Amino acid sequence: MLPVMDPSVTRPLASLAILVAVLVLPAERGWSDYSTRAEVVDYINGLVTGHGFGREWLVDVFEGAEKSDDVIRKISKPPEKALAWHEYREIFLTQQRIDAGAEFCKAHTDALDAARRRFGVAPEMITAIIGVETFYGRYLGSHRVIDSLATLAFDYPPRSAFFKGELTHFLLLVREEGKNPFEPVGSYAGAMGYGQFISSSYRNYAVDFDGDDLRDIWTNKTDAIGSVANYFARHGWKGEVPPAVKVEIRDVGVLELADAGLELAHTVGELRKRGAVVPNEIGDGEKAALFTMDLAQGKEYWLARHDFYVITRYNRSALYALAVFQLSEAIRSAFESGSDE
Repeated sequence: MLPVMDPSVTRPLASLAILVAVLVLPAERGWSDYSTRAEVVDYINGLVTGHGFGREWLVDVFEGAEKSDDVIRKISKPPEKALAWHEYREIFLTQQRIDAGAEFCKAHTDALDAARRRFGVAPEMITAIIGVETFYGRYLGSHRVIDSLATLAFDYPPRSAFFKGELTHFLLLVREEGKNPFEPVGSYAGAMGYGQFISSSYRNYAVDFDGDDLRDIWTNKTDAIGSVANYFARHGWKGEVPPAVKVEIRDVGVLELADAGLELAHTVGELRKRGAVVPNEIGDGEKAALFTMDLAQGKEYWLARHDFYVITRYNRSALYALAVFQLSEAIRSAFESGSDE
C-alpha cells in the first residue's frame, strides 16, 4: 500500500511539484496530475463506491501516474496493422527464436508436460506464445503499467472504455496481490509477464502452477506456462492438429468469403464448393474461415480452424495466430531434432 500523508500537507507540495514538472520535464513524458481531472475524479468516485477503495490511496496513485506520448504513438500503429504477412513473419520466425524456443522446451519439460496433461495444450504451443510475446522472457516491457493504463484510459479516446476497464482490473489486482501499483512494468498496452497478460486476463486466467500460493507471471516460468495453458483451455482449446491449413484456390470466387473477420463464419464444405482446395481429412461440416496472406511476391491462402480462432482470443489478429502456429511447428521440429542427437 502507498503511504498516505495528511492531505493538508500533501496538496500544497503536490501543486509545487506540478509546477516544477511542467517547467522541467521533457514533452515526451507529457506529465500531468491525473488526480485533478474531472473525469478521473468521477472515475475515482466510482471505485470508492463500487469497489471499496480508499479515496486517498487512489488520489496518491493518480498523482503518481504519468501520461506517456510514447504509449499513444505505439498503440496507434500496432505491427498487426502496419505490416504485411511476409514482414510480420520475418520478425517471429527467426532461427534464433526457434532455437531459443527449443531450449525453453528442454529447460521446462516438466512444467510443459504437466500443462499438457492438465489443460490439453501442447508444449510447443505454450512455448510459441511466450516466444512471440516476450522472446521467452527477454523483453517483458519497460512501461509502468499504471502509466500505460492511465494514459490509454484518459488520453486515448478510441479505446478509452476498454482501458478504463483494464485500469480497474489492475487496481483490483494490485490490491488482491498486495503489490505496489507503481512497480509492475509491461508493454505499452499494459500487458504483463512472460505471457503478456492484460490485467483482466491476469485476474481471470493466471494460475499458481507450482503450488507456492502465489500467481507470479513476471519471474516464475512455471506459473507463466500454466497460465498460458489455462487461458487456452478456458477459451475452448481442442488440440486440433493443425489449427490452420494452407490451401490452393481453384476458383477465385471463393475469395469473396476471405478476410471477413476472425469468426469462423463458413463451413469447410461451403468453401470447397466455392473453390478452396481443402485436404480430404477435414470434414465438410467443420466451421472455418479463409485468410489471404501477402508474400513479398504473390499471396498464399490459409484455412483457419477452431484452435486458430482460439489463438486469436490471445491477440485478435490472423497474422499473430499464424505466426504463433508456424513458430510452434518450428520449435517442435527443432526440439525433436535436438532430442534425437
